[in-house]
Amino acid sequence: MKPIYKPAGAAGEYANLAINIYTGCPHGCTYCYVPGIIRRSREKFHTNVRPRENIVEEVQKQIKKEQIRGKLIHLCFTCDPYPTGYDCSPTREIIKTIKQSGNHVQILTKGDGSRDMDLLDENDWYGTTITCTGEQRLFTEPNSIPTLSRLENLEKAKKKGIKTWISFEPVISPDAVISCIIGYFDWFDKIMIGKLNHHKSDTDWAAFGRAIENVCKETGVDYYIKDSLREEMKK
Repeated sequence: MKPIYKPAGAAGEYANLAINIYTGCPHGCTYCYVPGIIRRSREKFHTNVRPRENIVEEVQKQIKKEQIRGKLIHLCFTCDPYPTGYDCSPTREIIKTIKQSGNHVQILTKGDGSRDMDLLDENDWYGTTITCTGEQRLFTEPNSIPTLSRLENLEKAKKKGIKTWISFEPVISPDAVISCIIGYFDWFDKIMIGKLNHHKSDTDWAAFGRAIENVCKETGVDYYIKDSLREEMKK
């Protein structure tokens, strides 16, 4: 097993290298595309959550064998590095390995990663995903931590000198995303924005893309619009 891999397709817009630590994710997001990709039932994916076999040792072995140095490694795409209610010590050990080998970490979570911020520095990124807020979040992401808690963790990271970011993908509530940028733009260093894929939506993506770009320019936020949304904006 080579746990460190080069993401392809839309994931490649986020990072050059990545690791998926767990076999599933308990957050129960209704829009999650991963079960379909790995051909696993949603029930099994959201309940069968454990570290991949020998994941820490395999990461250590690959970094040493391939002499991986000076890279930014993303945690995670097909799972969450901080699955709520589960043991997250493998994530901590992997971060230690990445840092001790001269590499850096890009975290993306809907859980609580504040426990490992002592391992991060100005060369690392701590990020969260926000798709919607309020009661809508309780329905679409039932087992994730609250949106405000995610934002507060960004503030904690920023105060520690860690770079911060938000992935607004998939956008479930356009208004919530715009409000979040306007209200909290001082708490993050960059954002990435992507449309809802794999599901039907009534959103006018071209209009939303132009609106969100205007908001980013007005607030001075460093932003990246994913290719699929950028294509809609050209129509």
